[in-house]
Order: sequence, then C-alpha cells, then structure tokens
Amino acid sequence: MNRWLNKANRRLTLTSAATLLVGTTLVAQLLGFMRTQIVNANFNQVGHVTTDAYFAAFKIPDFFFYTIAAGALGVAFMPFLADKLEKGDRKGVWRLTSSLLNLLGIIMAIVGVLLLIFAEPLLRIVVGHNLSAPQMHDAVTIMRIISFNPLLFTISGILISLQQTFGRFFFYAMAPIIYNGCIIASVFIFKNNLGLVGLGIGALSGAVLQLLFVSLGLLGLKFRYVPNINWKSMDFRRVLKNLPPRAIDQGIDSINSIVETNRASTLRAGSITFYENAYTLHLVPILLVGTAISTAAFPRLNSRLSQGRPDLYRRDFLRILRAIIWIILPMAIITFFCRAYFARLIYKNIAPEIALILEFLVGAIIFRTLYTLISRYFYSHKDTRTPLFVSLFTIALNIFLAFSLAKPKALGGYDVAGLAIAQSVAAAVEVIILVVIMMWRDKHFFSGEFWNGVVRILSVTGFTLITTYTMVTLVPLNIGDKGFITLGTKLIMIITPTFLVYFGISLLFGLEEAQPVLARIRQVITKPVRIQ
Repeated sequence: MNRWLNKANRRLTLTSAATLLVGTTLVAQLLGFMRTQIVNANFNQVGHVTTDAYFAAFKIPDFFFYTIAAGALGVAFMPFLADKLEKGDRKGVWRLTSSLLNLLGIIMAIVGVLLLIFAEPLLRIVVGHNLSAPQMHDAVTIMRIISFNPLLFTISGILISLQQTFGRFFFYAMAPIIYNGCIIASVFIFKNNLGLVGLGIGALSGAVLQLLFVSLGLLGLKFRYVPNINWKSMDFRRVLKNLPPRAIDQGIDSINSIVETNRASTLRAGSITFYENAYTLHLVPILLVGTAISTAAFPRLNSRLSQGRPDLYRRDFLRILRAIIWIILPMAIITFFCRAYFARLIYKNIAPEIALILEFLVGAIIFRTLYTLISRYFYSHKDTRTPLFVSLFTIALNIFLAFSLAKPKALGGYDVAGLAIAQSVAAAVEVIILVVIMMWRDKHFFSGEFWNGVVRILSVTGFTLITTYTMVTLVPLNIGDKGFITLGTKLIMIITPTFLVYFGISLLFGLEEAQPVLARIRQVITKPVRIQ
C-alpha cells in the first residue's frame, strides 16, 4: 500500500504529467461519453425525451460551486502556494490551505442547506420554468439529492490544488473517472425502481467517493491540517482579494449555461437534452487537449516566475501554446466532418439536431482550447481581473446572441443551433481580446519564430482537411448505421488516415511538435525485447 501511494504521489515532469493527464482525461471523457450515451439509451425514446430534467437539475448547484469555490481552486490559489513552496515554507503551505479549506467549507455547507430547502422555487424561476410537471418533479428531487455536492467538490478541489503545486497529478487525474463511473452504475442499479432520480444518487455517491480517493494523496505529502482561519495572514488576504474576480469569471460562465438552458426550455421539447449532448461532445477535445496540458504546465509556469526567470517562462509558454494549436486543429476538423457519426454514437435514437449543434460548436472547440492556456498567462502573473473584464464582455455578447439567434425558425432564428453559434462567436472574441492585451503588455512576447510555426501548422492543417473530407466521402454514414462497432469502425477508418497525413506532413514541414512523437515511435520500434 505504501509503495503504491509513493508511486502515485511522486513528483512528475511536465511531459510525464501531461501524458498522465491526457491519458486519464481520455479515459474520463470516454466514461463521460458512455455515461451520456447510457442515460440517453435508458431514459429517452424517439419523440419522448425525459432527460431535460436531469440536465436542468445540475445547473444551479454547479453555479454556486463555480461562483464561490472554483475560482479559488488552482489559478487564484496555486501561485501563492508555489511562492511558499519555492521558499521551503511547508508550514505556510499547510496553514494557507487549511484557512481556505475552512472558510469555503463553511460557506458551501450553508449553500447546501439553501439548495436543499429552496430547490423547487429556484428551478422554476431560474432554469426550467417550461418543464412539464413530471419533469419538474424529477429535476427538484435530483437537485435536492446533490445539494451538498458543491461542498464535496470544493474540498476535493482544494486538496487537488495542493497536490498539483507539488507536481503530483495522479489523484486529480483519477477523480473524474470515479465520478463518471458512479453515475453509470446508478443507471443500471436504479433505472427499474427510482428511474431518472437514481442518477442523482449516483452523482452524490460519485462526489463522496471522489473526495475519499483524493484524500489519499495527502498521505504522501504529510499534510498537516490546521483547524482555524488565519485572517491575519497577508497571503490569505491576497488570495481572498484575488478570489472575487476569478469567482465572478467562473460564475458568469455558469450563468451563461443557465441562460442557455432557460432559452432551450422555451423551444420544443428535448432541446435541453440535444444541446447538452452536443455540448458534452464538444468538451471532449477541450478537456483532453487544453485543460489537461494547461493544468500540467501551470505549476511549472508559476515556478518560472517564482524563480525570477521570465525568459524561461516565455519560452515554455510559447512551446506549450504551439503544441496545443498543433494538436487541436486536426481534432476540430475531425469533429466537423464526423459530427453525425459522433451524434449517432452518443444518442442512439438518431438526433440530427445534435449533429447540427456540434457543427456550429467547432469554433468554440478551437478557441476554448486556446483559452485554457492563454488565461493562465494572466493567472500566473496573479492578474485575475483582466480575464474577468474580458469574460464579462464576451458573456454579455454570448447572451445577446443566444436570445437573438436561438429562436424558432418560423421567427427567423436558428432554433437551438443558435446557442452554438453564439458560443463560437463569443469564444473567438474572448481569445482575440486576451491575445491583443498580452501583445500590448509585452510587444516581444510572441516571437517571429512562434508566428512562423503557427503559419506552418495552418498549412499542414489544409492537407488534413482535404484528407478528412475524402475519407468521409469514401466511408459515408448510412441511415441504418448503429452501434458502437459499426460506427467505431467507420470512425477509425476516417481518423487513422487523417492523423497519419497530418503527422507526416508536419514532419515534412519541419514542425518541432512532431519530433517528440517521432522519437517516441522510434523508441518503441527499436527497443530491444528482453528474453528470459
């Protein structure tokens, strides 16, 4: 047991951390994909969608978690931990962590009680006032079951941020797998008795088990909990000072999600479910590439600044950004051309609406992925206000576009696809504004070498686009294609040549991002086999 914990808690290099996070994120996303697919298959039928209540029930608890707690977890908290760790002040790390844990624990416990008591009026007023009576009943019940999930997620998040500061990512990487696994299990355990409400029990169980698992990571750190809130600590005050901008930033994203759900509820039945399914699909590459790599890189970027090495910070940041661009572009192309295949996989009863929505979310995939790292430029410099002000503008733009575009087609709108168009436009505007601000603050931050590399990546992407289009033409989606084996085989036949062409042309163009992959392939091929 101790040997296993030592391995799980050892400090990882950036490459190892990124590999671990990408791998486990892929598993977590596959489980999340399976979770949504299984929920759809067991609770939805053609012409009778019941899962609107399931998706609506999570909106308000998520809002309180993101607004109050999530802003403190990581970007507004970890830079201060990194400073103390660089100075060798472990006791200071324990005290700062304990103070934040105690304060947010009290606040989120109060929030949990309020959600438990006022679940029904909150849902009726804020989220889904157009839900049918049975749907509203299920939504209220699920929301009450998960009312204390924000508290559990908050505690887990603070402990994870602490572990990431020490360069340890194992328990963070495994936590989503546990959560998704519990919800999947709840479908089969409760579908014949509690029905949709059983998913709430699965979500609560997942949050509890996730917290217990994450807590194992403290054993390797020898964490010392301090049962008080150290208001006199200057660093704690600075964390609290940085928290509101980041909290509001996270909160308005959640508000935007609530607005989208509310807007979808005014359209035809099933619109909430269709949009949430497409939204889930579009999150896979964002989390797999952007969030995983940026999370792995963030402690190192913080450390570079703590060491007083802005030159190394700039070098590392630009390399990571180029790598993210190189990885996400072919994934976006595949998502666009294979949108109907993915929609058929996640929603077995064939919903062309999901494919249409996903088509318009491709822009959001690209720019939200870039945002995961670009926003961390500001957070690593302890600047949470600039991303906040930019987010306020872009979220306002998104909400305006959502109300303008997400209208029935009879009224000149794009139906639920209008929400996806609004998302992509707002995501692009947000990234462009942040990049302009970065260039204004440091005119030499983005070097000519960086831009030259980006141009070459875009050139390679053109060949990839042609390849993917050709493969989709050769391996079309037929109306009778169903099932994981049939659809999965066709996707493999499309995706494999696409990535081979992309990788080959990248090597031909001399892109440095392809070299580590080539080196790894050579290592695997030429590695001698030990015969005993």
